Formats: sequence, structure tokens, C-alpha cells
Amino acid sequence: MLEFVLRVVGVLVAFLVAPLVVGQAEHKVMAHMQSRLGPMYAGGFHGWAQLVADGVKFVQKESVTPAAADKHVFEWAPVVAILPYMAALAAIPIAPGIVGADLDAGLFFVLAVMSIGVLGSLMAGWASGNKYSLLGGLRVAAQLMSYELPFVLSAASVAVAAGTLSFTGIVTEWSPWWLLWQLPGLVVFFIAGLAELQRPPFDMPVADSEVIFGPYTEYTGLRFALFLLAEYAGIVVLAALTTVLFLGGWTGPGPDSIGWIWALLKIAIVSLVVIWVRVAFPRLRADQLQKLAWQGLVPVALIQLALTGIGVVVFF
Repeated sequence: MLEFVLRVVGVLVAFLVAPLVVGQAEHKVMAHMQSRLGPMYAGGFHGWAQLVADGVKFVQKESVTPAAADKHVFEWAPVVAILPYMAALAAIPIAPGIVGADLDAGLFFVLAVMSIGVLGSLMAGWASGNKYSLLGGLRVAAQLMSYELPFVLSAASVAVAAGTLSFTGIVTEWSPWWLLWQLPGLVVFFIAGLAELQRPPFDMPVADSEVIFGPYTEYTGLRFALFLLAEYAGIVVLAALTTVLFLGGWTGPGPDSIGWIWALLKIAIVSLVVIWVRVAFPRLRADQLQKLAWQGLVPVALIQLALTGIGVVVFF
């Protein structure tokens, strides 16, 4: 019982802290990449408490429900958007034994619950009673249908190579030459993951010049903050998945006792790449977004899966 409580508390703390760290890093990294200072006063040293100040601001703001909205769906949408990422984080190991729940079918579970998170955006767009929110929600649906397939196929390639759906088993079977063998799958997985999270340059659902802020236009206060927290939590989950599936997880020089350090370092590096992509690439048009998915990522993912299957049969 005590072990269960400790695992739950550990997952909750990680879920509350890691997205805030990524959010603060995004503010500062983007500021430096764009040659500007950004907030520098909150908390003193480089404005480290700015994100905390923003959180306090959101809590103080009134959460307004539009008169034309479907009240219950509108209010539950932020919760549906954020909770699946907490469930996913609970199943991804940082090191042997450092995991909320070590599932035999962990990969299947995480991919399934991550898909549920997008329903929060769909609910928000449909329930807001706003035509721009509805258009943003429809864009979310179109983007999800396009990028879910390459996302799952590239992850399946790793599962086939390792012969297991368990994250612990995948890391155990991983070897450095997988960085070359599974490299196309890594690229597809990462790009499709960005699109799943609606991160730039795949942020068509929230294109401010076209649909104001997409599904989230009518949200204020703490509900709006939950959508932002869900985005940063999604970055953490995507980085952790990329680390465990393609980068060897806690594998690294030195004893296994410091493996968690290597895992956290890899997650941090992948998160920084996510931030860099936001600054470096412009938003894709709708036709470009769909073309990249169906004519680019899906064929590469299928070829990668086929080559992995052939490699497993012939060489193993």
C-alpha cells in the first residue's frame, strides 16, 4: 500500500513540475533565439518565477461560460484534454523500478490514452457556440486523422524490433545501432507527435490570423490554463516516449544506478528540440499539412515497419 501511494505521489509531482519546467524553458529559449530578454523580474534571477506568476493570474481570472455554449461539455473539455497525459506519464519508466505502473502492454496503453487527449480540443470546439472554435475543432479532427496513423506505425516498428510492448523490455533490447536502423521511424514519430500536440508548425487549429485561437477562443481563467498545461504535459510525454522508444531510455555510460539521469537528460534535449522547431519553422498551410502526412510520413512509416519486420525475420 505504501509503495502504491509513493508511486501515485511521484507521478503527480512529476506531472505538476515537469510541464512547468518545459514551459519556463520555452519562454527563455525562445527569447534567446529571437534575441530578446523576455520577462526578467518575477522571482529575481532571469525571471524564473514568471510562470508561477502567470498561473496565479489565471487563477484570479473569472472562468466565463458563453450563453450559447453546451455548458457541461464546455466545462469538462479542459479536464479531458489534460488527464490522459497524466495517465500516459504514469506508464513511462524513467529507470528500472522508477515508474508509476510497469505495464506489459505499456506502449499500447500510452498510445491509446494520448489519442483520448485530443477529444478535449474537439469537445471545446463543438461546445463553445462559436463558429471559429468549431472550425478549429474540425481542423483538430482532420489533423488527428492524418497524423495518428504514422505516429502509431513508427512506434509499432520499435515494438516489432524489440519483440515486446513493454517499455522496460524495449529499453532492454535497445542497442546503439538502432539509432541508424530506426532513424526514419524516429523522424516520423517526432514529426507526427508534434502534429498530434498541435505544436508549431502544425498549429493550424489555433491559427490566430484565421480562427482567433481555434477551439480555445471562448476559454478564460483556469480552464484556459489547463489547456496550456496539457500542451506542455504533452511535450513531456512525447519527449519521454521518444527517449524510451528510440534513444535507449536510461541506457548510458556508468552504472545503472544513474540511469535516471541519462533518461532525464535525453527528455530535456528532446524537449528543447520541440521548442527549437517552434521558433525555426513557419506554420504549414492546410494542404501542406495533409500532403506531408499522407504523401510523406505514412509511406516512410510503412516502409520502416516492413524493413523492421524483414530484419527481425532474417537476422534474428
